Amino acid sequence: MRNAARARARRRHMKVGFIGLGNMGSAMARNLLAAGHSLVVWNRSPAKAEPLKQAGATVAATPAEAAREAEVVISMVADDAAAETATLGLAGVHAGLARGAVHVSSSTLSVALSRKLAQVHAGSGQGYVAAPVFGRPAAAESKQLWVLAAGPAPQVERVRPLLSAMGRGLTELGEEPSAANVVKLSGNFLIASMLEALSESFALVRKSGVEPARFLDVFQSVFARSPVFEGYATAVAKEQYSPAGFALRLGLKDVSLVLEAARAAEVPMPLASLVRDNLLGGLAQGMGALDWSALGAIAAQRAGLGPPAK
Repeated sequence: MRNAARARARRRHMKVGFIGLGNMGSAMARNLLAAGHSLVVWNRSPAKAEPLKQAGATVAATPAEAAREAEVVISMVADDAAAETATLGLAGVHAGLARGAVHVSSSTLSVALSRKLAQVHAGSGQGYVAAPVFGRPAAAESKQLWVLAAGPAPQVERVRPLLSAMGRGLTELGEEPSAANVVKLSGNFLIASMLEALSESFALVRKSGVEPARFLDVFQSVFARSPVFEGYATAVAKEQYSPAGFALRLGLKDVSLVLEAARAAEVPMPLASLVRDNLLGGLAQGMGALDWSALGAIAAQRAGLGPPAK
């Protein structure tokens, strides 16, 4: 019976608001349109909404307007400040969302803000599901994101067709929305730690006179089993840090949020502190808009291998 109910839910088209049309959000919104859902979109820079308008979406003037007639609103913005403004501002999602409608936050947020949003929405009779995603823009385009979801079970079930339309799989993490944010931040810390290890390894082989392509071949033959790991190894080996799939400044934000969550939970994370400081060093050198794999350039500089990446 439950499988039959899910199948019926997948077939039903929904009225959806979508907030945030960056590289990730635009691709996710396009996949919702392709799945037949009705979409009202908003972005701080209106020009980014034009391609979706041409594809059939309606463009709203404010997040509240995008939320007004929506059954579900999905937000995908850069950081806590943008999320709080777009959700709780005078013209934010909270102001326009009907009682019983659900806000799905796919942004990478702090645990504290996720808890705050859940409380505010619940106090107004609105639903809230945290559903951050793993994957870069290319994965979003090809519907290969992995979605995390946490929130009250009926609300997660209600938005499941939308999450399925944007990704290749879903992990449910219980009734407390902030659990999804903890898992997302922990996963991003794994990627940041991987990048630091890759970067230091490539700097060592380069300084020792070994061609990076040779070490990349060894890596791919012996260690690579994940497209995430292999993709970043290729970026570091070839020193290809632009265009950014995930900007270094956002990596710094996420690792800082990891340390904030670790402090609250009294969990020592010395490697996270090291990675945070290296990302901060990259930001100080003007690398904030590069991909966060530019940790490779930072390691190379420490080894005396070249000028800052551009």
